[in-house]
Amino acid sequence: MLLDPAVTALLTVECQRGVVGPGSALPELADAVRGSGTLDRIAALVAAAREAGVPVLHAIAERRPDGRGGNHNARLFRAAGRMRVQQIAGTEATEIAPEISVADSDFVLRRLHGLSPLAGTGADALLRNLGIRTLVITGVSANVAVPNAVFDAVNLGYEAVVPADAIAGVPDDYARAVVRHTLALVSTVTTAEEVLGALRRGSPSRR
Repeated sequence: MLLDPAVTALLTVECQRGVVGPGSALPELADAVRGSGTLDRIAALVAAAREAGVPVLHAIAERRPDGRGGNHNARLFRAAGRMRVQQIAGTEATEIAPEISVADSDFVLRRLHGLSPLAGTGADALLRNLGIRTLVITGVSANVAVPNAVFDAVNLGYEAVVPADAIAGVPDDYARAVVRHTLALVSTVTTAEEVLGALRRGSPSRR
């Protein structure tokens, strides 16, 4: 796999306590991402990216307590509004999961609306200003947000790389089908280990 750390960034999608943590609003998804080791692999990729000088971006989905500015035009949004755990801005639910370290050099992109981690979050301007051409996309879920991120990255002209074992969705067989039949058509599908190898080869200490 060709991956140049000099023009690459890593994105984590909705790896927040209220989504992937023990008190998740989506316990089936949280069990999938934690039980499969996906969260640990994402944490390892974040650490390796930082060591290689690769920018790390964390996409967080949240809402205002009054819900203003958020979407209500799909079943998913209406269901989210009824969940026991709410992704309210400033609460523990919107904090990045403790397994994943956050450095001062990272970018945290918070959105109040829509389904995409990139659209309307300022991500495109940040990536272009950083000289990024390749975006490695990790996180949850393979059902909605991850495909959105991949499609938007491709539409904006970036090369999208998806380590298939560093994303998760439910049920697992559906997530695997999305990777095989959809994401593989528009991105480079690989593994966390292969991305780790590319990052380590390109880290400043190994140049």
